[in-house]
Amino acid sequence: MCTSLFTGVLQASQIPWLPCKFIDEEVFYNDKGQVETQHNNREAMLQFGHKGDAPINPDAITFLITSSKLDMRRFFEAVEMDQLSCELQRFSTEGIHVRWPVRGEHEYNRWFTSRIRDEKNQLNVLGFIRQSTAQPPTGQHDYRNWTAIEHREILTTTVVMVMKTQTPQVKAALGSTQVLDCHFAVDHKAANIAVEWRKRGERTILFQSGQSGVTLGSGVALKKLSSGDASYSIPFSKMSSEGTYICSVTVLPLHGSMDISLQIQEPPRVSLNIDSSLTLTEGDEKKVVCEADGYYPLDVDILWTHQDAADVGRRVGAALPKVLDNVMYSSHKAKPDGTLSLSAFFYLSAKLSDSGRHFTCSVSHRSLRVPIRKSFTLTVQEPSKQLFVVLCVGVLAIVVGFLLLLQRLLGGRRKHSW
Repeated sequence: MCTSLFTGVLQASQIPWLPCKFIDEEVFYNDKGQVETQHNNREAMLQFGHKGDAPINPDAITFLITSSKLDMRRFFEAVEMDQLSCELQRFSTEGIHVRWPVRGEHEYNRWFTSRIRDEKNQLNVLGFIRQSTAQPPTGQHDYRNWTAIEHREILTTTVVMVMKTQTPQVKAALGSTQVLDCHFAVDHKAANIAVEWRKRGERTILFQSGQSGVTLGSGVALKKLSSGDASYSIPFSKMSSEGTYICSVTVLPLHGSMDISLQIQEPPRVSLNIDSSLTLTEGDEKKVVCEADGYYPLDVDILWTHQDAADVGRRVGAALPKVLDNVMYSSHKAKPDGTLSLSAFFYLSAKLSDSGRHFTCSVSHRSLRVPIRKSFTLTVQEPSKQLFVVLCVGVLAIVVGFLLLLQRLLGGRRKHSW
């Protein structure tokens, strides 16, 4: 019994096996005559080796992947094995038989798929697994009469086609260029391959390269397509670019697809309606506004906090900033480009005891690794001091004005006397 997985990074040729969950299914008619499917999760192994090899885990179903021109392990290069998950399923050809051009032990085939992902969601690999058999297809839907797989059974197989994307989820800023990764490989050169790109929920075909050789749409480099690179380019991301893109590859009787999610994430621009320092007279009131502008999607959080002057700048023993409880919020406002804006404001009543207090607006959004912070320091003056300054300035202005007037009068008399 295998109790642990690999640690560290292994080269493709060094991967001897992967533990998998085999999602077996049973299709049947219920009491109402309706078709139902029951899924059964079974323990399985992908084991890479040669025909006749003993199973690494004798208590599981073993899919023994024997050598062929297509080694699925190279699609896992430089990946930490303990971050991978594996699911196996049966694949239905809807009763259609197409001879696979690579020689097998028998004329006919049973098909399975393996879906391998990493925990960081940076890799998605779809493999098509072939088991040759002497039993011809019934001409009906094969999923209604699957061949039973016994517990601990060893299935000798080969991998005949692989699809891979390293961009299962893409986060794009407005105006950015994005490449949606989609690669494929087949175990023979003369494969009649059809490639297609669609966007879920839309009828328009973004790109199509048919088996007849006719190409529709754009976004895929035709020179790279022959080498298995079907990646799709978006030169200028817009709000309408957001959605799920589907890369499909067909080599009859096989058809595989990869979902790639593109999400627009635009970070907010944060500003205050005041400078980094604010001076008020005791008793004055000021509306202070923190605005987050131009962000997408909707979920933004604005938090106002304050800290006493004695705690500002202290690293040890300082009290944590306190959340303001008199903050009000505007509604989300949509902008012409599809982005949003939101403001959080409060009315600041100046008190002498608040002089030196530090106020901070923190804006969090999924596009940001850390919140954006904007701060200001409050200075509160006594009314008498400010009034004294005003009076002094006023008296000085009157004196200066009087002297200027007196100078003009004296100058006028001197001219008149001459």
